[in-house]
Amino acid sequence: MSKELKVFTREEVAKHNKPDDLWIIVDAKVYDVTKFKNLHPGGISVFHEEDIAGQDATEAFYGLHRHEVLLRPQYQRLQIGVIQDEKSVIHSNVVGEFSKVPYAEPLGLTEGYRSPYYHERHREFALAVRKFVDEVVTPDANAREEDGKRPSLSVIQQMADLGILAMMMGPGKHLKGRKLMGGMLQPEEFDHFYELVLAQEFTRPSCRGYRDGHNSGATIGLPPVINFGSPGIRDRVVEEVLTGKKFMSLAISEAFAGSDVSGLRTTAKKTPDGKHWIINGTKKWITNGTFSDYFTVGCKTDTGLTVILVERQEGVETKTIKTSYSTTAGTAYITFENVKVPVENTLGPEGGGVFVILSNFNHERWVMCCAAARHMRTIVEECLKWVNQRKAFGKPLHAQPVIRSKLADMISKTEAAQHWLENITYQMQHMNYKQQAQLLAGPIALLKMYITRSSQDVARDAVQIFGGRGITKSGMGKLIEHYHRTVPFDAILGGAEDVLGDLGVRQAIKSMPKNVKL
Repeated sequence: MSKELKVFTREEVAKHNKPDDLWIIVDAKVYDVTKFKNLHPGGISVFHEEDIAGQDATEAFYGLHRHEVLLRPQYQRLQIGVIQDEKSVIHSNVVGEFSKVPYAEPLGLTEGYRSPYYHERHREFALAVRKFVDEVVTPDANAREEDGKRPSLSVIQQMADLGILAMMMGPGKHLKGRKLMGGMLQPEEFDHFYELVLAQEFTRPSCRGYRDGHNSGATIGLPPVINFGSPGIRDRVVEEVLTGKKFMSLAISEAFAGSDVSGLRTTAKKTPDGKHWIINGTKKWITNGTFSDYFTVGCKTDTGLTVILVERQEGVETKTIKTSYSTTAGTAYITFENVKVPVENTLGPEGGGVFVILSNFNHERWVMCCAAARHMRTIVEECLKWVNQRKAFGKPLHAQPVIRSKLADMISKTEAAQHWLENITYQMQHMNYKQQAQLLAGPIALLKMYITRSSQDVARDAVQIFGGRGITKSGMGKLIEHYHRTVPFDAILGGAEDVLGDLGVRQAIKSMPKNVKL
C-alpha cells in the first residue's frame, strides 16, 4: 500500500529550512530531504541555498536532473506530501502515447496533420507498438546496454508471440497465418509503412548497441533465405527464427573486404561428390554473430560469389569484438575451418551471389535509414526540452539566437530525412522485390548517405546545446552523449557513406539518356 500523503501550505513548508529539518517543493510535491542531503550525489551545499531550503526548487531541480529521477523508488519514498490546492503538472514521456513536443513525431502521425502515406490504422498500430516498447523493451534495453549481455530471451519470445519478429522482415508470405499484435492487424494489411512505423518505434529506447542486438542480424540475414532459399530450407529456418527459437546473422564483411564485396576471400569448395561445400575463411564485425545459430555467408566459389546458409557447428567459431557501443549487439569475429555444408543450403544460383547480396542491401539500408531518421528526431526532442528548461545568462537557453539557429538546422534535416524516406517507402510499396533491386539501389544509397551525414551534424549541434552534459554518460545529457558516441555506426554499417554516394551517382549516370545534351 502507498503511504498517505499530507497536505501542506507553502508557508508551512518554508519553516523547514534548517540542516536538521529540511524540506523542498518540486512540482507541487513536498519532499523531506533532511537525511538524504548527505547522500546527494551532487553534494550537500545545493540544499543550503536560500532559494532551495524550504522553498520551491522545481526550476533548480529540472536544471540539474531528468524527470525520471523522481520516479525511482528510493526518491519517491522521500515525498511526504503535496501543496494545498495545487497539482503536479510536469511529466516525461507518457507510456504508450505520442509526445506533445513539436517535431517529436513524424508529421504524418501527428494530430492535426495529414499524410498521403499513413491512415488511422497506422496511428493505432504505432501506439500499440509504442506501449509494448515502453513497457517491455525499454527496461531491458537500458539494463542490457549497461551490462553488455544479449537481449533477454523473454523479450524476444514476447516479440515472436506478437508477430513482431515476422513483421521486421517486411510484408510477404512469411506473415501468412500469424497473429499480428494480438490480432489487431491482419497479415495481408501489413505494408511497408507499418514496417517503417515498427522500425522507428523500436529505435526509441535510444540504446544503439541493444537496437542492433535486438534481432537485427535476422532482419538482414533472413531475407536471402526467404527470397532465395529452397522450400525445405526456407520453411524450416524461417519458422525457427521468426518464433524466436533460433538466431541468425548476415556474414559478408571481412577484414580484407568491407564495402568491396567482390574482394571477399572466404572460400567454398565442393566435395568430389558435389554434395557439400567446404568453407574456410573469416568474417568480421558481424552483428549478432556471437549468439547466432545460422549465418548467411558470402563465399568465393569457382563460379564466382555465392551465398550459402551455414548452421553453427564444429569448425565455426565466434569471438566478441568490442566496439564503441555495447557488446549486447553481439558483434563478432567469425572463423570457418573446413565447415561442411550441404549444397542445398546455397541461396540463389551458384555464382549469383552478387545479385543476392546487393538486392538484400536495399532492405538492410532502408531499415537503417528508418532507425537513423528516428534517432535524429529523438535528439531534436531532447534538445527542445532542454532549451525550454535550461537557463543561461538569466534567460531560457532558447533566447539565444545561436541556439535557435542550431535547432532550425537540426529540425530541417530531420524533417527532410523523414519525408525522403517516406517517398522511398512509397516506391517500395508499389514495386516487387526484383523492381526494387533494379530501381532503388541508387536512391536508397543516396538517402542513407544523406541521413548519416545529417545525423552527425545533429549529434555535433546537440552536444553544443547541452555543453558538458552532452559528453557525460549519465544525467541530463545521457542520450546526447550516447548518440554522439555511436552515430558513426550508421555511416559505416551497410556500406560506407562515400561508397554509397558513389553508387547513387553511378546508377544515375548509367541511366542517362544517350541523346540528351546541354
